[in-house]
Amino acid sequence: MSTTDWNMKTFMKGASILTISAIIVKLLAAVYRIPFQNLVGDKGFYIYQQVYPFIGIFIVWTSYGFAVAVSKLLAGSASEGESKAVKRIAFIYLTGLSVSFFILLMVFAPNFANAMGDLELVSLLRAGAYIVLVMPMLAVLKGSFQSEGRMTPVAVSNVGEQAIRVAIILIGTWIAIRAGASLYTAGEMAMWGAVIGQAAGVVILALYYRNAFKGPSVKIATWRIVKELTVVSLSVSASSLILLLFQMADSFTVYNILLAEGFMSNTAMEMKGVYDRGQPLVQMGILIASTLALAIVPLIAHHAAKREWRGAEPFISLTFRTAFLFGWAAAVGLALVLPYVNEMLFETRDGSVTLIIFSFQIFWLSLILPLTAMLQGAGKVKIPTMLLMVGLAVKIVANQLLVPILDVTGAAVAGNIGFAVIACGLLVYFKKVLPVKLAPARFYGWLFVATAGMVAVIIPWLLLADQVLFDQLSSRIGATVSALTAVGLGAGVFLLIVMKSRIMAEKEWYLLPFGKRLARVQLMLTKNRR
Repeated sequence: MSTTDWNMKTFMKGASILTISAIIVKLLAAVYRIPFQNLVGDKGFYIYQQVYPFIGIFIVWTSYGFAVAVSKLLAGSASEGESKAVKRIAFIYLTGLSVSFFILLMVFAPNFANAMGDLELVSLLRAGAYIVLVMPMLAVLKGSFQSEGRMTPVAVSNVGEQAIRVAIILIGTWIAIRAGASLYTAGEMAMWGAVIGQAAGVVILALYYRNAFKGPSVKIATWRIVKELTVVSLSVSASSLILLLFQMADSFTVYNILLAEGFMSNTAMEMKGVYDRGQPLVQMGILIASTLALAIVPLIAHHAAKREWRGAEPFISLTFRTAFLFGWAAAVGLALVLPYVNEMLFETRDGSVTLIIFSFQIFWLSLILPLTAMLQGAGKVKIPTMLLMVGLAVKIVANQLLVPILDVTGAAVAGNIGFAVIACGLLVYFKKVLPVKLAPARFYGWLFVATAGMVAVIIPWLLLADQVLFDQLSSRIGATVSALTAVGLGAGVFLLIVMKSRIMAEKEWYLLPFGKRLARVQLMLTKNRR
């Protein structure tokens, strides 16, 4: 394969395959929590969400961050022997980390559970610990494929492991609940589903690639490889880890503070479970932003490598405007229909005010993910990572101050404050590093008009739906019809105004995943003005 073919055809085809698989994986990751919550209720959901960040952080760090780091080192290898050496060092290093983390979770599970205020979580932590043992092989195999430009096996593995994981979690939980098992047993079943899913991912990759470690290798500086693997993996996965780290901060603080404020144990668990309903909603809301980071950022990195910043400017501006546009629309739109969405997905409208506040995290994360990825593309990783840690510290402190006053609503406010600090810090740093005009003033003006149009349509429609539908249909079906029709109307009006204003050019829609249809609609709407 020629260098030109690799740089253009293979790279873009591979990026497209990975983007599509990432969308499927992220959708599955968000959506399965809804039937899971319906099966186990708010208390069962609390149990699962308390423990998931422990394994989620290690999954993201190794299967995503380390895979990218391994890929980068292999791509820079001078010979086949050096590549073999890099793989061996990466595998041994990751194995050491995995075994250490496994022992840590196994031995100190009672300490972690005690720190979270619930000793019955020990069995879930220990079940989840097994997932780290499959990570070394998964990371090295993914990195090997990515370094060769073979993205199909990685995509198949990603989708396969997530689909198997979701199936086992839901089927296993259903069987456990039907058998009369406790909610903690159901939660433990969900942890085993994650373990088996990741193991399936390794099996899929191994079937594609059977000689990862065969052949002679050469001697290279082990410490240099270990250092680069650590630094690159952490910096690359930092923005993906931040949502999980915020969840972990909640695991250690929210339930304990509620108990300290005098709430009974069961009540506090259910309150935390209701608050955790916000997680899948946010994950679905940031789908466009995370897709953007995967799809457009490689183009920016390509120009950055050649120091062609003028060539990269249109992509930078497009990425920012699209993330801002859809992040804001998703956050405001979800906030408007949230009581109905809450009942549609989770059976009740409990905690709707808390979840309305929670949903605005979509906007901040929609800025954070692409900005961090673009800065990484420009080789800037230290300051963004530091800003993410500052935001996490702010979240922890804000939890301590606000949860005693506002209960779980305080945790939702604290999350917004933490993410806002990160987003604003990233914007300031971005403008300093890359003095690019991100969006003209008319962009924000028309965004305000489009938002006002969306609000003006959704609120009267929901008031009308309340009068008409709920007399004719059951409460949950009525909420479903109200929510879906309101979302359709609101999104239609919002996009109509955006397209008529042409704050996104037709050629820009074409660059976005699935943007061709929107470009054609905009051309029809604006043909008389051209």
